[in-house]
Formats: sequence, C-alpha cells, structure tokens
Amino acid sequence: MCRAFRKPDTIKKDVVWHVAQSQPLQLLADGQVVMTYATNTRTYDAVKNSGNHFEIMWDAQQWELGVCAIPKGSPRLDAAYKCLAFAGSPKSQADLTRYLPSGPTNQDAITLVDPTMLPHLPTASDPTGNVLVRNAVLWAERGDELRQRFTAWLAK
Repeated sequence: MCRAFRKPDTIKKDVVWHVAQSQPLQLLADGQVVMTYATNTRTYDAVKNSGNHFEIMWDAQQWELGVCAIPKGSPRLDAAYKCLAFAGSPKSQADLTRYLPSGPTNQDAITLVDPTMLPHLPTASDPTGNVLVRNAVLWAERGDELRQRFTAWLAK
C-alpha cells in the first residue's frame, strides 16, 4: 500500500485532478490534458453527441462489477427470478447496447450486438486481457482510510 502513495509523488506536479465525472472529458476537449481516465459511456456520448474525436484505450481498463440481489422473504420471488433471467439473457443484454455502451456480461450477447457498436464496448474483445478488477472487499474495508490518506497526500 505504501508504494501506491510513493509513486504518485513523482508525477504529482504533472497531474490535473478532477472531482466530478463530467470533468475529465471536458478537460480533454479543452486541451488542458492529453489523456484522461473516464467511463466508456461518457466517452461514447462525448463522441456521438458532442463531436469530439476521442478514442478509448482498452488496455488496462478498470472493471467494476455490479450485482443483483433478491431480498430475503420477498413475496415476489418468482417474478424476481424471471426479471434476473430476462436481464441476463443474451438478447436483452445485446438490445441494451443500442442505447448505452455498457458491455454485456453474458458473452453470448456479443454475437447479437450491432457490429458498429463493438468498438465502444469494454467486453467486446477478450475480457481476460490486461484488465484491472476493482477490489471491492479492500475498498469496503479500507476505503475511508485510503480516501483520507489520499486527501492528506494531495494537500501536501
């Protein structure tokens, strides 16, 4: 963990920090930075609707996984299972990419996706490549501490 706080010292003066998800692409569009970290959904929107000529570099992309849960004792258990089956089906996941470039988690959906959309999806290529998976357990256990350390480091 200490290395994670030592290495940024070497580049701190060259980094432009942001506090809102809307800022990275605006900084890029304004020429204040030459590259940035942003979500693929926001990048896609900036290219499609704002005329920006950005490209996503998928190497070392960071994945965050979401989960669905059914509350214990749910009176609509059968409906909940049907909903999960629908949402996880290849057709539903492929259809969603027509509106939002979120990568289908069901790999069988990729063959159903419009080929022009594939370059915008994080899961369209080999999902076992150079991917950084966010450690949810670490952030749940130590997130507050790490954010405080980072804030203190940033203020130095």
